[in-house]
Amino acid sequence: MTRFYPLLFVFLWSTGFIGAKYGLPYAAPLSFLLTRYGLVIALMAAIALLMRAPWPKSARAWLHIGVSGVLVHGFYLGGVFVAIKHGLPAGVTALVVGMQPLLTALGAGWLLGERVSLRQWGGLALGFIGVALVVSGKFGEVGGAALGSMLGPAIVALLGITGGTLYQKRFCPQFDLRSGSVIQFVPAALLTGLLVLGFEGYQVQWTGDFVFALGWLVLVLSIGAISLLNLLIRSGSAVNVASLFYLTPLCTALIAWLVFGEKLTLTAILGMGLAVSGVYLVARPAK
Repeated sequence: MTRFYPLLFVFLWSTGFIGAKYGLPYAAPLSFLLTRYGLVIALMAAIALLMRAPWPKSARAWLHIGVSGVLVHGFYLGGVFVAIKHGLPAGVTALVVGMQPLLTALGAGWLLGERVSLRQWGGLALGFIGVALVVSGKFGEVGGAALGSMLGPAIVALLGITGGTLYQKRFCPQFDLRSGSVIQFVPAALLTGLLVLGFEGYQVQWTGDFVFALGWLVLVLSIGAISLLNLLIRSGSAVNVASLFYLTPLCTALIAWLVFGEKLTLTAILGMGLAVSGVYLVARPAK
């Protein structure tokens, strides 16, 4: 069963862009995330207490788990939501974040002592080319000057998810998923709350579409997909886990084609094939 976890993670993670598309018209991005974090904390705290989940025994462990949460949730999700809200197409955002496996590979040797083989480097490069082909048609949706100003939050997201993956693998790969989720989301919520108070103000319209998107992102993304991500980080190398993010924009494109009728060009289909091949080269066990 565990061999299907990577594919399930990719599918669930990919639906995050769809949920954002449904919900962001009715809420400011950081207000949306703050509401999401609050619900996740309440649900996971209740689950952890009812199931008597173990909590970290040292302040150092609490600190490391909290820092990983700020990076993975606060910076990554905050950057993605702000970028999309300000008009950056999801495909372009996906391409920027799609550089994560390459950055992770660079950091894995330095921070984790992981060896990245020549075959894996080739797979990482092939995967990035594939992702670029999939989202290449999206660049025409935004003018050059506007695109430059929108890329900042997406770059913050890229650095957050890359740093968070490496940090968690290095300092806190093992923790209980129930109590650990609470510890991860609390500091992310505090940071987001301060930003809401300072820059945005709490802005949410409680429409049916927003409630649906919020429920999906809380239950499926923040609980389901994040739990799978933590399991994958615990059991696999940082480079192998990061390579899965190449498949996210591909899966998102397929979902958008099925749900929203967005066009899927021959170039995009070719890019999907290249990206899947790249992930295979990275994740294939060495002989």
